[in-house]
Amino acid sequence: MKKIFVAATKQNDGKTTVSLGLISNFQQKFKRVGFIKPIGQRYLEEEGLKIDEDSILIEEVCGIKCGLKDMNPIAVEKGFTERYIANPGKKAISQQIKDSFRRVSKKQDLVIVEGTGHAGVGSVFDHSNARVAKLLGTKVIIISSGGVGRPIDEIMLNQALFEKEGVKVLGVIINKVLPAKFDKINRLVRRGLERKGVNVLGVLPYTPALSWPTLEQIFEETHFEILCGKEFLEHTCSAIIVGAMRPHDALKYIVDDALLITPGDRKDLIITALKAVREADKEKVKIAGLVLTGGLMPSQGMMEMLTKAKIPVLLSKDDTYNVAFSIHDLTVKIRPRDTSKIITAVKLIKDNVDLKKILKGI
Repeated sequence: MKKIFVAATKQNDGKTTVSLGLISNFQQKFKRVGFIKPIGQRYLEEEGLKIDEDSILIEEVCGIKCGLKDMNPIAVEKGFTERYIANPGKKAISQQIKDSFRRVSKKQDLVIVEGTGHAGVGSVFDHSNARVAKLLGTKVIIISSGGVGRPIDEIMLNQALFEKEGVKVLGVIINKVLPAKFDKINRLVRRGLERKGVNVLGVLPYTPALSWPTLEQIFEETHFEILCGKEFLEHTCSAIIVGAMRPHDALKYIVDDALLITPGDRKDLIITALKAVREADKEKVKIAGLVLTGGLMPSQGMMEMLTKAKIPVLLSKDDTYNVAFSIHDLTVKIRPRDTSKIITAVKLIKDNVDLKKILKGI
């Protein structure tokens, strides 16, 4: 059985995107591909169990049936770390991870293991990513975000932690490289890492659509109230516009699929947004949705216009600044129903990662 541990230099570098892409592409070669995320920090309640959301995504999208609890044996819920420090249980956690991995990997041709954060994450409860990779006997692929100096520095630091545990780093994937700098960074980062004896398995261009939130995610992760357009929450937001300007000036910033955040009493801005239609579809407004702030409700007539426009409208009691900050600060994850993002992620890996080199290395 072949196995790969997908790690990263920090959170949100693209481990899930890479894991999803690898599994989907390798399913074309192997009949049986398994997945496990031994330690998860962002979990959902599923069948009465706390399961990391990445495991749920992989199960639903890739059709992997390894048992959700085994796909995420350890959920780091609130208070987990404090309880562990007060009463350490290293052997119990190790055994739980090994038992789940054994069940997940049974009769599999390949198993993808997704880590959480950088190589040292989990050290506080004696199960860093490096330690878990050693526990499972896997080779590692490290993901880092675009650039030259910083990614190389961070990759070498993470490699040192893995090597300290006796874990071999198969290679690295550089993610989120800006298109305008792609050729330069691709050339330099490959040369810089090859000097260090590190294999570059792929360089991925920055794909903005993968980091765009949907109105549904904004609604689910905030305390906003929905006023209308509940059936259109799947709309994706390509840009966030804070409506604190004159309508004429706001027009310059309203693009297709933009989210407008504005006080509920700014009738002028709301009407301006509703009049901004798409060049490709004059029947559809440019904005994907609205978040009205200050707890201020529009008039009945305005609400009828918003409902007719078929866009979601959310209401927050908070001020515009804090609303904009909370939305900007959201961690955007791919969800099972994000069909276009899933297709994009799979193609991104297929087109930019040396899959043959990975297979040869494992």
